[in-house]
Amino acid sequence: MSAYRSIKTILERRPTMEGAGVRLKRVFSNNEVELLDPFLLLDDFGSDDPADYIAGFPWHPHRGIETVTYMLAGEVEHGDSMGNKGVIRSGDIQWMTAGSGIIHQEMPQAYKGTARGFQLWVNLPARNKMMEPRYRGVTSDTVVETSPQPGVKVKVIAGALNGVKGPVRDVIADPEYFDVTLQANTAFEHDTPAGHTVFAYVIGGKGWLTRDKQDELTDGQLALMNDGGKIKATAGAKGMRFLLVSGKPLKEPVAWYGPIVMNTQAELDTAFEEFNNGTFIKRQKLK
Repeated sequence: MSAYRSIKTILERRPTMEGAGVRLKRVFSNNEVELLDPFLLLDDFGSDDPADYIAGFPWHPHRGIETVTYMLAGEVEHGDSMGNKGVIRSGDIQWMTAGSGIIHQEMPQAYKGTARGFQLWVNLPARNKMMEPRYRGVTSDTVVETSPQPGVKVKVIAGALNGVKGPVRDVIADPEYFDVTLQANTAFEHDTPAGHTVFAYVIGGKGWLTRDKQDELTDGQLALMNDGGKIKATAGAKGMRFLLVSGKPLKEPVAWYGPIVMNTQAELDTAFEEFNNGTFIKRQKLK
């Protein structure tokens, strides 16, 4: 039996303003780069007031990363320089590989009820920084839910669990991305790849993410786990829901400013020079 992972540190989300005036909660970003390699940023966005998010994220560039948008509830219209257009609806996922460069926009739509979604940035290794951009839209009906243990439901977005493979595949960081829901006082165990970065972000209820049930966590807290194999989660009296994410660290230098992440300052300078002089997009034309 592989060793159980313990908690390395607990992160608290913090209010942040982004885009054209979107109020969101940032879970981690620049200050935690070394801790969460290959993951760069996690934003928790949404509200029951459309004024908090309707301004959206107008056209902006990305290079050197992948972005993962997962909508629990609500709708986001998107478009990009490859000509992709559409709407990310409740339960849908957008996995975008910016690679050598992409320009896109993400515009949340007014929603009756509480809109909520998450955006995760995943770093690309030096050899793939300038790869061909690509886009994958995953609709909710292709995300399979499995029940590996009694009282446990898991939506498998990336990776594999209980014989179910997630619809997001061929991602450089070899990630697992699960949406885990536990009924009251139930437990979930899962073998994670040794050496991979593993975190769990609680998005509902309360519970524990260690075998010895230390450090109860609640909605909005992230537990970064120490190395090991198994993770054990146990829900409190009202159940718990969390995102469980793992990925292979790159162990490479990071040069990061705004929406662009490279390995050196010179590469970063080149990216912004190209954006300013109109040569940023290498293989597509903005439609």
